[in-house]
Amino acid sequence: MIFKVLYQPDEKQTPRRETTLSLYLEADTEVEARGLVEDNTDYAIEFVEPLQGEHLKYEQDSSNFKLTEFNNK
Repeated sequence: MIFKVLYQPDEKQTPRRETTLSLYLEADTEVEARGLVEDNTDYAIEFVEPLQGEHLKYEQDSSNFKLTEFNNK
């Protein structure tokens, strides 16, 4: 399944819409997706959203859509 992760690039940064970024990744569960980001970055995760159906197609059609792959540490 594809997940969209909304995050702040600095884990100590207070969440603000103006500084929120997003990434897309493939994982089996939301817990796994969150773990991949937490284990490989210093990002402050705001929200993890599963994408499927029309919502996934909409996101894939966006110019910002690119799957992030993390190397296992």
